[in-house]
Amino acid sequence: MLFRSLLICLLTLGFHTEKPLPPPHPLHVSTTDISYNVKDGQLEVICTLFTDDFELALQKQYNAKTDLQKPAMHDAMDALVKRYINEHLAVRSGLLASPLNYLGFEIDHEAVNIYLESEKMPAPKKINVEVSLLHNIFDDQINIVHMTVNGIRKSGKLNYPDKKIEQSFF
Repeated sequence: MLFRSLLICLLTLGFHTEKPLPPPHPLHVSTTDISYNVKDGQLEVICTLFTDDFELALQKQYNAKTDLQKPAMHDAMDALVKRYINEHLAVRSGLLASPLNYLGFEIDHEAVNIYLESEKMPAPKKINVEVSLLHNIFDDQINIVHMTVNGIRKSGKLNYPDKKIEQSFF
């Protein structure tokens, strides 16, 4: 009788005590929002990805245990997120590279927001973006890129394996 009760508990609660996997979602998408802040003279960038997908990408690329929500792992995750973003996102203003300074990340419900900014620069007339976020795990990945300069917003969608987009702001 005790064995049966334990079996029912295990089947009901699960066989492991690690955090349960969220249900898979059928859409693999990220957004990268690039806005020129006229007051500060900088590009401000926010990349948004599903947390579970991003953790899987970090784990696969760096063969490391990942948990973006665990406070004790925040410093280690911060280093991995910075490295991953530097390897999978590049922004150019015209012909000039616009190196992005990593500011950090935060969890927002089921998504992770990653914050970056450029050095001071004049308002760009053209922005070139190369983004391959989550290409290392999904061959149906969609990366949506929004760019805003002087109140003009332009957007584009990149379906895997495409990773380059350019917008002009004259």
